[in-house]
Amino acid sequence: MESSLKPIAHEIGGGEIDTLRFGLNGVKSDIIASHPLQSLHESVKKNQEDSKKAVLATTYGAAFPLKMDLDRQILSRFQRPPGLPSSMLGYDALTGGLDDFQIKDYFIDPQDSEVGKPPDMHHGMEVRLGISKGPVCPGFI
Repeated sequence: MESSLKPIAHEIGGGEIDTLRFGLNGVKSDIIASHPLQSLHESVKKNQEDSKKAVLATTYGAAFPLKMDLDRQILSRFQRPPGLPSSMLGYDALTGGLDDFQIKDYFIDPQDSEVGKPPDMHHGMEVRLGISKGPVCPGFI
């Protein structure tokens, strides 16, 4: 009787994408940017950051931009546990994001919507610890 029972192989976060949990995967969004001006905007932003670093290096010395990069790396890694929104206030203050008015400041945050699924904190921690694969927060219903 025991020889007829075979264990079912179950792999948490296997190679396949769990469509029921994470929704449909779009290939087009992975290949091209959402708009042609987006790449132009990002390149201009990068050029401005590089010129600002060059000015700071000539004014305060070569170590000052390096210190700012280390601070930026430290503040960009600080996050709350999955399921709780991280405001990243320190990172925004360092990079000047508090001074800019963006679309997310005007429109309602999708995480606050009643249509979206609440994030699964257990799955989020599994993804962060490398036990499971997939996005931390599932998409909309």
